[in-house]
This record gives sequence, C-alpha cells and structure tokens, in this order.
Amino acid sequence: MQAIPLHDNLIFHDKDAHAEPLFIDENGRILRFTLKPGQSVQEHTAPSSPVYIVVLKGAGLFSGGDGQEQRFGPGTLLVLDTGEPHAIRAEVEELVFVAFLHGVPEAPWHR
Repeated sequence: MQAIPLHDNLIFHDKDAHAEPLFIDENGRILRFTLKPGQSVQEHTAPSSPVYIVVLKGAGLFSGGDGQEQRFGPGTLLVLDTGEPHAIRAEVEELVFVAFLHGVPEAPWHR
C-alpha cells in the first residue's frame, strides 16, 4: 500500500495553474491541480478517459460539456465522460483539486 498526502507541499505558480502528477502507472494517473485566484485551466478534453475530479480546497467554477460554469467546493466529486470538454477557474481563493484518469497517453511531463 502507498499513502500520498493530498494537502501537503502544495505548489502554486504565479503565472499559470500547476498540475502535479501524484501517481502514474500503466492503468492511469492521478494529478493534483493548484490554482491561485484568477487562474484557470482552459477548456480541453481527455479523449481516451473519463475524468473524476475531487475538490480538496477552495471553491471554483467548473464547466462540463454544456459549457455552463457551476461553483463547487471541498468534498465535491465531479464526473466527466470520456471526451467531454471541461474547464476550471479559481475565483477569489486558492483552488486545489485532484483528477483521476484511466490510461497514460504520451505527454511532455510523462517522458
């Protein structure tokens, strides 16, 4: 068994949101995102995996396939279908969430 503290050693970047791989294996990956107020993750998709997001800290605006932003805070589980467009925006407080995805496509941070 492996234990990964989700609230420890949070890294925030001044310019952009920060995505930190917490765990990667052949079955999937777990990423922790940290956003300062005003930062965002632009709309994108995960074409080969559903995305499961758990909000850990702060509240932010999340949009899914309908493009409508909704505010969610700590303890919320968001479920996005494979290929569903989504975007995230921190408003007035720091936002921290964890994203769980299936599989490991080639990505610059994975090489």
